[in-house]
Amino acid sequence: MSADLKAELLAEAKGLGFDACAITRPDAIPEAPARLAAFLEAGRHGQMGWMAERVAWRGDPSTLWPAARSIIMLAESYTPDYNPLDLLKARDRGVISAYALGRDYHDVVKKRLKRLGRWLMDRAGGEIKVFVDTAPVMEKPLAAAAGLGWQGKHTNLLSRELGNWFFLGAIFTTLELPPDTTATENCGTCRACLDICPTDAFPAPFQLDARRCISYLTIEHHGPVPLDLREKMGNRIYGCDDCLAVCPWNKFAQEAREVKYTAREGLPAPDLAELAALDDAGFRARFSGSPIKRIGRNRFIRNVLYAIGNSGAPRLRVAARALCDDADPTVAEAARWAVARLSTTAASATGAPVRPRS
Repeated sequence: MSADLKAELLAEAKGLGFDACAITRPDAIPEAPARLAAFLEAGRHGQMGWMAERVAWRGDPSTLWPAARSIIMLAESYTPDYNPLDLLKARDRGVISAYALGRDYHDVVKKRLKRLGRWLMDRAGGEIKVFVDTAPVMEKPLAAAAGLGWQGKHTNLLSRELGNWFFLGAIFTTLELPPDTTATENCGTCRACLDICPTDAFPAPFQLDARRCISYLTIEHHGPVPLDLREKMGNRIYGCDDCLAVCPWNKFAQEAREVKYTAREGLPAPDLAELAALDDAGFRARFSGSPIKRIGRNRFIRNVLYAIGNSGAPRLRVAARALCDDADPTVAEAARWAVARLSTTAASATGAPVRPRS
């Protein structure tokens, strides 16, 4: 690839809405297999059984598509126009991760990747495959190898130019493209992301135990959440942005350009009582086209009930009590837990004895 063609690729990527573009090779992350194996051996993937599948593909991109010679990594900002940490103070309202407030990024980013890939094939030939967090591809290590940024102590990707509010996408191509320089780690002595985590999900800097991560617990974890973690979830009902929001590098974050990532009506801090009243049809209608839809009504309402239990708002007992006999046993158990928590809160405020629900 000539310097002119690479410049054209970068310009085309920017024109399509990407904020950064860099190139690496399929064999650029030789340390990945061992790190992945250690993560899985420690059981830190929790119920995400898919991480233990196709380990060879996930750890070595060159085995995923042997014909690929280069990987184009792209970043697209979704920086929120508010501080997510401020929403945690409104305990009677739910908090949804900033990335999930608008349209599903998988669809938005993938369409851009396909358009850029078609442009590249028309311009220089070759074949392509595109990936957006839906295949055994380790996007963050590849992006770091390409120079888009480095994996911070919270394990997410950080950039001097973009902060850490951005999605990643990958274009595998059979073209031989000159790789960019790998980024260097620039976290220094900062521990902000580690210290703010409410569940202590980081056993050490640059390590994550997903089983304690609120994003995992609210999205990937099936069934009841362990009792010792529920209170720590606060009013977070889908994902968690704490470690991202506190990062000092966000002073360089770029404003999101894609209007499809704009929060839909009623978000980012919806009323918990309103959400608790959603049946399956109502949930699907409310979150159509949103990444939230994929976890289903029952898991979402489970999260809402934990938030209700943590709210300290007696008015929400009615909403929780209505779900104590829900058809889904996990929802019903979460409702009873919430009612008990709020009853204890109310009793503490009045000095009245707590009576169990009959």
